[in-house]
Amino acid sequence: MKDIKDIKCFLLDMDGTIYLGDQLIDGALDFLSLLEEQDKSFVFLTNNSSKNSTVYVEKLKRLGIEVDENKIFTSGEATTIYLKNNKPGAKVFLLGTPSLEEEFCRNGFTLVDGRDEDIDYVVLGFDTTLTYEKLWIACDYIRNGKTYLATHPDYNCPLEEGKFMPDAGAMIAFIKASTGKEPYVIGKPNKTIIDAVASKCGFKKEEIAMVGDRLYTDIKTGANAGITSVLVLSGETTNEDYDKSDIRADFVYPSIKELKDAVK
Repeated sequence: MKDIKDIKCFLLDMDGTIYLGDQLIDGALDFLSLLEEQDKSFVFLTNNSSKNSTVYVEKLKRLGIEVDENKIFTSGEATTIYLKNNKPGAKVFLLGTPSLEEEFCRNGFTLVDGRDEDIDYVVLGFDTTLTYEKLWIACDYIRNGKTYLATHPDYNCPLEEGKFMPDAGAMIAFIKASTGKEPYVIGKPNKTIIDAVASKCGFKKEEIAMVGDRLYTDIKTGANAGITSVLVLSGETTNEDYDKSDIRADFVYPSIKELKDAVK
């Protein structure tokens, strides 16, 4: 097994790993300070596409973490990179928040919000402004053969006090029940998002570790991308969940606080 102390760049999930809702998880600030002391790097890598990089910078600042936008990489950003590589300026029916819409428009895509348009893609994000009308229109486009993408597959977004919000995976299930179709997923656990981050940061895969609280996205990403995976039990996954799962992490800690102690 690899030595966690040899990792040079930590890819950090945020929801359930660094914070829960608006509460910073104990040890998060100390872990980031330790990485700076050891001249190691980190990137906040999140599947949550309901917010763009600017919003995350502001949220982290409110929690006492000062970073610039280059330290944030979302599944929404990864999706715009994928689309730009395949069809720049595409016409998109987007199920997303105003923040995600802003990110798509900033990257040159035309957003369509009505029926019977000649669109190129249906893209599903973590749309906390979702309506039945949006789902109905999306299902019609998908049923008629339009290419269907999703930013990420997470079923739930963890909150404080053990609560959850239904996430994009739950919306994917709704659309599949109506159309029988599943999307091509861009974010974790797809290794494409890791390839993009590794290229952006300039690290080899053996120097990178993915740290997160979800088995089917964060830890599965480690296996799919061939990088070290670190599970923290401070978010969605419980000890019981891990014992029952066939997805295995290279390292498991109760939270980022204990990861800091291991890296020290």
